[in-house]
Amino acid sequence: MKDRIASAILSLVLISLTASGQTNGQTYYHEPYRPQIHFSPREHWMNDPNGMVYYKGVYHLFFQYYPSGTVWGPMHWGHATSKDLIHWKEQPIALYPDSLGYIFSGSAVVDVNNTSGFSKNGVTPLVAIFTQHDPSGQKAGRNNYQNQSIAYSLDEGLTWTKYAGNPVLKNPGIRDFRDPKVCWFEPMKEWIMTLATKDRITFYSSKDLKEWKKESEFGEGFGAHRGVWECPDLFSIPYKGQNQWVLTISVNPGGPNGGSATQYFVGQFDGKAFTPYQTDTRWMDYGPDNYAGVTWSNTGSRKISLGWMSNWQYARVVPTDKWRSAMTIPRNLALEKVNGKYYLTSTPVPELKDIYGKETVLTHVQAADIHLDKKLGKLSGPSEIELSGGHLESFTLTLSNESGDKLLIGYDKGANQYFIDRSNSGKVNFHKDFAEKHSAPRLSPNQKWNLKLVIDDASVELFADDGLSVMTEIFFPNNEFTGLSIQSPQSNFVIKSLIYHPLKSIWQ
Repeated sequence: MKDRIASAILSLVLISLTASGQTNGQTYYHEPYRPQIHFSPREHWMNDPNGMVYYKGVYHLFFQYYPSGTVWGPMHWGHATSKDLIHWKEQPIALYPDSLGYIFSGSAVVDVNNTSGFSKNGVTPLVAIFTQHDPSGQKAGRNNYQNQSIAYSLDEGLTWTKYAGNPVLKNPGIRDFRDPKVCWFEPMKEWIMTLATKDRITFYSSKDLKEWKKESEFGEGFGAHRGVWECPDLFSIPYKGQNQWVLTISVNPGGPNGGSATQYFVGQFDGKAFTPYQTDTRWMDYGPDNYAGVTWSNTGSRKISLGWMSNWQYARVVPTDKWRSAMTIPRNLALEKVNGKYYLTSTPVPELKDIYGKETVLTHVQAADIHLDKKLGKLSGPSEIELSGGHLESFTLTLSNESGDKLLIGYDKGANQYFIDRSNSGKVNFHKDFAEKHSAPRLSPNQKWNLKLVIDDASVELFADDGLSVMTEIFFPNNEFTGLSIQSPQSNFVIKSLIYHPLKSIWQ
């Protein structure tokens, strides 16, 4: 108990110093490779986003956190808050391990109707639902070492009390029984839990968040099964006046470009079972560095997703010092129909405009071979670049530096694929699978095209054709990328519009 009190006090002290970015003479948020427009913890290890809930104008982001090192360890729930999805304030640790185990992934909801009975003096409770992982049970070879527990907050998410009756959903004997994502299903006035159970999803229902009933399973014969299923999410999205349901499932390994990735299904949910419209595999993000993404709850019809910007292949060995990992840019999710099929689209939240610097617009750019840095000035820090045109040809956009490092981003018309090649992007030898070229299919059938790149000090996020094709990649150049050029084998390739925005650091 004393250790936890001391740790909480230390967290408060560190948070009070965040604005200055210094502690004991050390500088934070300006280290090499530190993201300047993405959330990352001040220090130590972070992975999956958890418990994301919006309440009273504040977005809460909880996350898998190990406060004693920069590699995975006994999991806690770290906590950060934002009023605009862009600027983040790290809060004290929300949930600590206890006798039932580590605090693994989960979700949080606003219990408006006090179905849980946790309310006091009329205060609306926030309820967190999470997996507790018993390491001693795992070590002993048991199959029931992961169970679901809950905690509640009566001060708008700042502090949490674990329910005395935990666990609320005991393991029936499944080794992988975790990552509960809970939502309210209005037609039946029930809570629905979407749970990862080995190689499938199991749906449970509850009236009070304490007693849970199994409803159905989904997964056999559907989607990718080359790795364990985890971190699911179930939500509805309106499309032309009708709600469609989306089920996302993270898979590790087995992604389209190796390692970790998140697949999705579009279909219908009746409160008991999910019925997909498709049997094939579709990916939210074809890049290697967007994993375990889930949506914020309590945001109405707007669905906002956030993912862990790394990959289990190499997350433990990336060349950062005081911290490991960051989150993606928050993304608006929507549905689009292509050739009669539903596809999930992802685009950066419009709040990103709040950190735009001075805009530069170029039109009718002859893009066969052009050094854009001569027109835009040398790149410095994060930026957003948006390209669009009427006829898409093969091209390569190159980020470069004085050390000879290059990051290649572009489109291959012959293969009809977008690509990102980080083979020569700087530090790449820390893992055998890092230095590779990755691709994503172009799903749009239109001749008109658009491409948005969100570039940070050590990452790029690609959103093509209004978010139909998405890729996220991290990289570690030896020096900052300052050069920007475009080459195309087609001498008549024209970019009709190029819009450039430098982005202001969220830590200033």
